[in-house]
Amino acid sequence: MPAHDDHRPVLVTGGTGYIGSRLVPRLLKAGHRVRVLARSSQKILQRSWGHHPHLDVVEGDVLNLSDMKRALSGCRAAYYLVHSMNPKVKSFGSADRMAAENMVEASLLAGVQQIIYLGGLGEESADLSQHLVSRHEVATILQRGSVPVTVLRAAMVIGSGSASFEILRYLVDRLPIMITPRWIDTPCQPIAIRNVLTYLIGVLDNPQALDKTFDIGQPEVVTYRRLMEIYAEEAGLKKRIVLPVPVLTPRLSSYWIHLVTPVPAALARPLAEGLRNPVICRNDDIRTIVPQPLFDCREAIRLALERVKQQTVESSWREAGDMPPAEWSDPGDPQWAGGTLYEDSWRVLIEGNPENIWPFISRIGGSTGWYYANWLWWLRGIIDRLAGGVGLSRGRRSGEEILPGDVIDFWRVQRVDPGRSLLLVAEMKLPGEAVLEFSLKAVGEGKVELRQTARFLPRGMWGIVYWYLVHPFHVPVFKGMLRGMVESSGLPLLEGPARP
Repeated sequence: MPAHDDHRPVLVTGGTGYIGSRLVPRLLKAGHRVRVLARSSQKILQRSWGHHPHLDVVEGDVLNLSDMKRALSGCRAAYYLVHSMNPKVKSFGSADRMAAENMVEASLLAGVQQIIYLGGLGEESADLSQHLVSRHEVATILQRGSVPVTVLRAAMVIGSGSASFEILRYLVDRLPIMITPRWIDTPCQPIAIRNVLTYLIGVLDNPQALDKTFDIGQPEVVTYRRLMEIYAEEAGLKKRIVLPVPVLTPRLSSYWIHLVTPVPAALARPLAEGLRNPVICRNDDIRTIVPQPLFDCREAIRLALERVKQQTVESSWREAGDMPPAEWSDPGDPQWAGGTLYEDSWRVLIEGNPENIWPFISRIGGSTGWYYANWLWWLRGIIDRLAGGVGLSRGRRSGEEILPGDVIDFWRVQRVDPGRSLLLVAEMKLPGEAVLEFSLKAVGEGKVELRQTARFLPRGMWGIVYWYLVHPFHVPVFKGMLRGMVESSGLPLLEGPARP
């Protein structure tokens, strides 16, 4: 039966992740009814396709069996695109096993006809990395159930915003001379993100794909050294000097990646460990079942670079994960009444309306910067990176669009109300929790108040000490930011900056 004639929805788990947030709109465009399981519905609802009439969003967690049963109820098929490899999960292997077992049980109860799982390449061996072992374990658990499973196994996915591509991009961009581990000459068979998405959609409701495992990749087998050479050529960089050494362990490699790229050490380490394993396709059966033109590495890197340069990255590894809580940042919340909550607020009065100034608020961070003393922000990012934090180098996914869950340097967007307010939650290393809010309010006719507010919830005595140490810097920095934002907009400044 053609997919669009079956009115039962297709569930996408991991719908806010790198792959899932690209897959969902393409499924909708192909005529499928789609249900997304997400821990935060706001990350879905504010996307351009978030209110599509054939889209249903269910809040929940794959580690909660009740949530999985609720999400899968009435579904004909399900995509399993989740993994627990993130800095907040200490044992991603056990979490992955629990989530996969929940998927098997809930799918059986719901009468699901197909599970589609995107796993990893790599042959079973004693030297297989923990990350790839976990990917294979998940496939085995899913296949043990009675619901037909289609497994697609991929190596490195080349696309703007993927963690693997970001590591490659930042290493080659920033290091004319690279000291690398021996895995630099390990053979691999990458695949472009566009080809991955075509395969994922092509196997849905495809009887030839049921209970099958397929290796997906471009035809050419390359080494990571060759990928670096191709990237440098496509980016217009001088030839990079690569010096492999035997003493650079995955742990040391992950710390180096952490310092040079936006990818944190907790994520970089399992990825670095996996690079020592050859990841090549053992069969090409998928090419006859879902035929499509396959991009080679050069074409895939060129397309990814174009997206980065145009600041039109559709999704990024940075946006995956939980939305940060910030209920405490509302001083009117009775839960925090009487607690220690510090606040510093500044305002300006501008001639114009909220729509005139909003674009300059929504472009903050990334290549735009912070409108004042960017060197101070850069220094704060370096200190945070050295302390094991996320640092400033994550940038932002898009230069124009801003959505809940997006990353802006070492902040994450918690709430965005276009033309009215933007709430950022700090993800840098702090002895407490911090938010930065920008709000707009029309004041009479042809005037608008722009207010910038920092709030800090200290953790113990060190948190209180930290606030009083940084508070004096707020005066020049916040005043400079507001002035810089207004100057960039070209609107007349009527009053301020001043504290309200």
